[in-house]
Amino acid sequence: MRAHPMVGDSLLAAALFTVDVLIFLLEDLPMPAWYVTVPLDLLLVLPLVIRRRHPLWSAYLVLLFALPPNLLRLGLAAVFCTAIAIYTVVVYAGRKQGAIYAVASMATHLLAEFVMAEPDWVANAVTVTLIFVLCWVLGEYVGARRAYHAELEARLHLLETERGQAARIAVAEERGRIARELHDVVAHAVSVIVVQADGASYMIRSNPELAERAVQTISETGRGALAELRRLLDLLRGEGRSGEPRVPQPDAATLAELAERVRGAGVPVHLEVDGELNDLPAGVSLGVYRIVQESLTNTLKHAGPGASATVRVRQAADTVEIEVTDDGGNSGALVAAGESTEVPGGNGLIGMRERAHVFGGTIEVGPAPGGGWRVRASLPVRLAP
Repeated sequence: MRAHPMVGDSLLAAALFTVDVLIFLLEDLPMPAWYVTVPLDLLLVLPLVIRRRHPLWSAYLVLLFALPPNLLRLGLAAVFCTAIAIYTVVVYAGRKQGAIYAVASMATHLLAEFVMAEPDWVANAVTVTLIFVLCWVLGEYVGARRAYHAELEARLHLLETERGQAARIAVAEERGRIARELHDVVAHAVSVIVVQADGASYMIRSNPELAERAVQTISETGRGALAELRRLLDLLRGEGRSGEPRVPQPDAATLAELAERVRGAGVPVHLEVDGELNDLPAGVSLGVYRIVQESLTNTLKHAGPGASATVRVRQAADTVEIEVTDDGGNSGALVAAGESTEVPGGNGLIGMRERAHVFGGTIEVGPAPGGGWRVRASLPVRLAP
């Protein structure tokens, strides 16, 4: 009906027309000949076909064409078409237009009953009035529901727009923070290159072997800095450095301190480190730290009382694997039983994904099989030059 309104309204008009024709054929009532009755009934029901596309035009055409059938007592289509028209005007044109049309319709039908002066005209007038009032009330109800649904859809659209804007803002803020951190990493690399170059220039004649090691360090540091600088240029948005205090950037080697701080906040953390994390590039090491930090923060905020967490960091040949799981505390049993629990995420989850993707890594976030929550990430150990 909503996709093809004229088809549904055509069926409604055909049904009313058929009822009136059957009354003409089967009932022994004093009516004009068929060549008068059928055209009048057809003219009466045809405006219903356009009632939802042009509600006012349809309604007033029904009011005009209903007068002869009312006077000639041609079946039931005149009353029911007018009642449908009242409902249509209230729903699609508004309460004011519906009130005007309802008064005009009732006046027309009451005038026809008075002119015909039949013995039961009072009962007929009361019945018609009740039908019209019922259609008015139904139109009010449906119109109110349509307005409510329209407002609800508008609010949902606004919420979706605001959510999308909040996500974009969160991504921009996280990228800005990553850019500032990478800037510090590159500045550190340049400082190392300068110090090593000065040392090599002094040792090139007196200690060539030491000078050679310094040059190798310069080469490795420069390659790493170029890779991170290329990502920095992709992330920068032209913002100047804010007034935030300059503090040493954390890295994967300080995960033990992070775990200790979370334990002090009340969540037992078991830390397992497999491999030498001191050899990671500074940007990757910082990414490992931030992902673990955000995962443990989500455990603090969203896990139930008595929750505990496990952090596993393993360095393979080309990647560093990160897995942070928590048992969900008291809410872990609900997850295992299939009941819903609060899902961590929001801007923090967006930030973790953005941080993993900026280094060419992957991240998976979701419920753990036995209950609780799990974050798994994989970052490349060496950045492509």
